[in-house]
Amino acid sequence: MDCGQQLAGHVFVGMSAEKGAGATDGWVKTSDQKVIDMAKHVEADGVVEIVYTDIDRDGMLSGVNVKATAELAKAIEIPVIASGGVSDLENIRRLVLVENSGIEGVITGRAIYEGTLDFREGQAAAMGQSIDRI
Repeated sequence: MDCGQQLAGHVFVGMSAEKGAGATDGWVKTSDQKVIDMAKHVEADGVVEIVYTDIDRDGMLSGVNVKATAELAKAIEIPVIASGGVSDLENIRRLVLVENSGIEGVITGRAIYEGTLDFREGQAAAMGQSIDRI
């Protein structure tokens, strides 16, 4: 079963926001299997961490899917890295509010490139600090 793209014990799992179904093969193919079921399967196979990307938001600066990411993180034991749609500092703050669900980090790219998120401010917010403390 192809549950995502795997690299050194990490799995990159994409999902369709409309269906909650997993996506594979560079997000081209949507599976009939739900993301949480896919995550449980790869967790049982020994994967140590999942990068969870909302493919409908990825690169769109439309806001990270905090609810779906937290639901996935709560459903499994291994850490989850949030990805897709991060647009600003408020997205980081919202993820910090649910970090006890099992979300361990966040990936951002375009927001930094476009200037809607300052890397140092985002890092400070993720650590629960002000920018003056880092």
